[in-house]
Amino acid sequence: MKITIFGTGYVGLVTGACLADVGHDVLCMDVDQHKIDKLKNGQIPIYEPGLDNIVKHTVEAGRLSFTTDTEEAVRHGTLQFIAVGTPPDEDGSADLQYVTAVARAIGEYMEDYKVVVDKSTVPVGTGDKVKSAVRAQLDCRGLELEFDVVSNPEFLKEGAAINDFMKPDRIVVGTDSERASELLREVYYPFNRNHDRMIFMDLRSAELTKYAANSMLATKISFMNEIANLAERLGADIEAVRRGIGSDPRIGYHFIYPGCGYGGSCFPKDVQALARTASDCGYEARLLNAVESVNYAQKHVLFDKISHYFGGDLKGKVVALWGLAFKPNTDDMREASSGTLMEDLWKAGATVQAFDPEAMEETQRIYGSQDGLTLCGTKEQALKGADVLAICTEWKEFRSPDFESIAAAIREPVVFDGRNLYEPEMLERYGLIYYAIGRGRNQFHSE
Repeated sequence: MKITIFGTGYVGLVTGACLADVGHDVLCMDVDQHKIDKLKNGQIPIYEPGLDNIVKHTVEAGRLSFTTDTEEAVRHGTLQFIAVGTPPDEDGSADLQYVTAVARAIGEYMEDYKVVVDKSTVPVGTGDKVKSAVRAQLDCRGLELEFDVVSNPEFLKEGAAINDFMKPDRIVVGTDSERASELLREVYYPFNRNHDRMIFMDLRSAELTKYAANSMLATKISFMNEIANLAERLGADIEAVRRGIGSDPRIGYHFIYPGCGYGGSCFPKDVQALARTASDCGYEARLLNAVESVNYAQKHVLFDKISHYFGGDLKGKVVALWGLAFKPNTDDMREASSGTLMEDLWKAGATVQAFDPEAMEETQRIYGSQDGLTLCGTKEQALKGADVLAICTEWKEFRSPDFESIAAAIREPVVFDGRNLYEPEMLERYGLIYYAIGRGRNQFHSE
């Protein structure tokens, strides 16, 4: 099938590459000429395990191509996937300017039947706006062409996006059109052979499903962080509590790991956007607002612990920081807890020596020549001359470090772990003082 993808970010590029991988003829369009030039030269602008190989062989096979030509893109595919960004506006609502711009372009250039597929995460009611935008352009051209608008939200985890797309838990399709439904069935047939993963519903329900899913996961994280903070005050160990409640199949172990807050391009934005949607409907989403509030506070917890340890005086202190990406297996720094920690440390007069396996270039792009930031080539280099070590991302290479070398390298034998990677008893054997999230007695907390 001929398919057009608007947007070559995480969602657009993964979607395009995976659809091309199973045989579809995919054209990805982006307004960023530099990004398209890089893609044409085989350079992937994001880090996502396995994506570079798929892009390389599908381009070589002639099934995946790239363009900045909007007219070419519209005329290529019967299915037009919109996978552009929907960044949060100042009031927390999703900014739909890029989505509606694509819709207008489709209406401006289409010559025959199209299925416009909203892949971007968009508020409930966006499908109606997309439909109106396409129709308005067709009216300006004096044309009566048929088209359908479908909601097909993505459920991809950064760092595991290829596997999530190739082996989906579910494929949600929101439409009332039989014609569009059959075309989407054909698109996803290669991913749907073992059993039917497709869930059809009305368009607005599909739009809400995406927001509800991410908000539910964010709620589990904030709940666990709330209990972790309580555990510190009660002298309980949150890791024991986690195992105790996770063994209940009604709760499960997924997304109940306490830490220094969630980040990324989805959870913070989507919780805020859904709360804003509720407010626009005259409903106060008290739980969603609490989830966001807890997460905001949690991002400052590591700084509070470090500041408490030094008696509130951090001037001239050097903090080694392991982990900059908001999660492992990505270079994405959006809403990352590391950013909050670094900014808190700089305001207090401390400096940071940081290392991340993949996010160094992205950190450089965001913070540039920020005073007080040194980007190090290895995790060992980050320790040299540092007073203490802080950890913000649970990369595999941080899980079994040389604790003797850590104790010898840092001035104060203290580790502040925002992801609970280690057992306190293990670090004590190496003479290291260990402060994690909710690990019982002797864990500092904000008063």
